[in-house]
Amino acid sequence: MLELYQFELSAYCEKVRLILDYKGLAYKKRDVVPGVGQLELFRLSGQRQVPVLKDGDTYIADSTEIAFYLDRKYPEKPIIPTDPLQRGQCLLIEEWADESLGLKGRTAFLGAFAQNQNFRTAFLPRETPDFMRLLLGSLPGELIDIFGTGVGLGKDAINTAKKGLQQDLEALNLILANRTYLVGDQPTLADLAVAGLSVLLQFPQGSYLNLPPELQGKGIPGLADNSAYEGFFVWRDRLYSQYRQTITPGSSTPPIDSPTSIQIE
Repeated sequence: MLELYQFELSAYCEKVRLILDYKGLAYKKRDVVPGVGQLELFRLSGQRQVPVLKDGDTYIADSTEIAFYLDRKYPEKPIIPTDPLQRGQCLLIEEWADESLGLKGRTAFLGAFAQNQNFRTAFLPRETPDFMRLLLGSLPGELIDIFGTGVGLGKDAINTAKKGLQQDLEALNLILANRTYLVGDQPTLADLAVAGLSVLLQFPQGSYLNLPPELQGKGIPGLADNSAYEGFFVWRDRLYSQYRQTITPGSSTPPIDSPTSIQIE
């Protein structure tokens, strides 16, 4: 069985999970805990970033390389068009989505922790003591912003990311207003990349991620709750309902025993 070394809240891992589900390929998730452990993932694969896909003795890193590999190795339900024009459009959109939705989405998502107390505490496990919830929720956003600035996640960077995402979502909303897919008449890598990489902007309606049920349909304030982008998220959730497999909460494979200090791609 295929194994996906992953981080549940990585949009790039979600892109791969959506591709695997669309192709109907069974796989096992191997959660990698970031920032702790030894060199297990690096020892196994020579890679420090997730996602990493294991197929037999073969390890493939990078979500785009994984997509190309899966289309070559498992050609049923192809995701990369053969028509030259459609292929070019598909690859162009996929690359744009990686660099824009993926990176800006991660910045804006992390920024939401500093700017919204309820959003910050929503991801705590249910068994978290009330005093810990209160402590995390009461941290001043300004204090978190100071720490964020030191790693390139200050208020200016977050606002720039959100402004770029607003333009991205407006464009996607317009493109998809009168068409079912971004390229051609069936899903391609372009659709699966855009849908998967938008997961941090607004979580899909449905049990697709190992997250508390109350977070379904929620996301970054100002993006997830903006009616101007509703058409895009309706399109995304329709794609999920057709192709993404639901999960049983808490069903993830236990983490790797000794992961390296992982950089989340």
